[in-house]
Amino acid sequence: MPRAVKPFAKPRALVTGGAGFIGSHLCERLISEGYRVVCMDNLRTGSLENITHLQEDPDFEYVHHDVTTYIDCPGELDGIYHFASPASPADFERIPIPILKVGALGTYNALGLAKAKGARFMLASTSEVYGDPLVHPQPEGYWGNVNPIGIRGVYDEAKRYAESITMAYHRHHRVDTRIVRIFNTYGSRMRPDDGRMIPNFIQQALSGEPLTVYGDGSQTRSVQYVDDLVEGVLRLMNSREISPVNIGNPVEYTVNDVAALILELSNSTSKMIHELLPQDDPKQRCPDITRAREALGWEPEVPAREGLSRTIRWFAERFEGAEEVPETEIRPEIGRTTG
Repeated sequence: MPRAVKPFAKPRALVTGGAGFIGSHLCERLISEGYRVVCMDNLRTGSLENITHLQEDPDFEYVHHDVTTYIDCPGELDGIYHFASPASPADFERIPIPILKVGALGTYNALGLAKAKGARFMLASTSEVYGDPLVHPQPEGYWGNVNPIGIRGVYDEAKRYAESITMAYHRHHRVDTRIVRIFNTYGSRMRPDDGRMIPNFIQQALSGEPLTVYGDGSQTRSVQYVDDLVEGVLRLMNSREISPVNIGNPVEYTVNDVAALILELSNSTSKMIHELLPQDDPKQRCPDITRAREALGWEPEVPAREGLSRTIRWFAERFEGAEEVPETEIRPEIGRTTG
């Protein structure tokens, strides 16, 4: 009698922080790529609203858990995406100890699970490891300029430590690891109280309040749409690249540029006001994406004008009293490119 053939099993991935802004988009994309997904979150900064549309999918599972305690995930795992961590500057003073704990203990626990399961591991690191950079644009070989005892240090150093322990597990335990350094990313599902530049500006523009620009607004940022980030994350996970890889948009904008574009796209009559620059706020932030281009064949595709239009409309649909946001003609980018 012929043996029964075991049906093909879909690969299974764990996404820590999966109910967060980026994590929820990653869960969604993994399911579309044929994965079974375990979304793990303690909802400190994530939200069930971000994953409501996935709850009925048979390939999706939500687990309420704090990854700073031992992680138990029964069954096989092919990949672990460690995206758990508050990332907003507003959180650096509000919940500094949990930020440090998730970067240290959370990464330790997630790496231990990867070792036990034989799963490939990805760390979601950040451009903040470069601090207030003295090199511009920032290549992965730059070691950074970080104030370890400043307000931002709890996040910067948590991620720097997380990179160190990830590489230690790779070298000592032979865990198959990847490190993505994420630059400023925006899109739907950002928290209204996130505290970062783009959601702040959008909320203020839609409510008719002045846009708060810190400093004189000449400091620069790179901004990438979340779909571009997720594409880069998946390409990195499926590559053989062990070294950290910058995933960000090398088109550089001043903060004033971003504010002006959001005012235009939202059809807002709000003005800009200037306040003191926060401690250790970086003056320039822009990725060198040479490694991503060469190793992954990746570069961002969504222009800021298009991505911001989508994001503004998403916020407007959820913001009571906001004026209707018109469809916007996609026109060439403003800003300065460095790469």
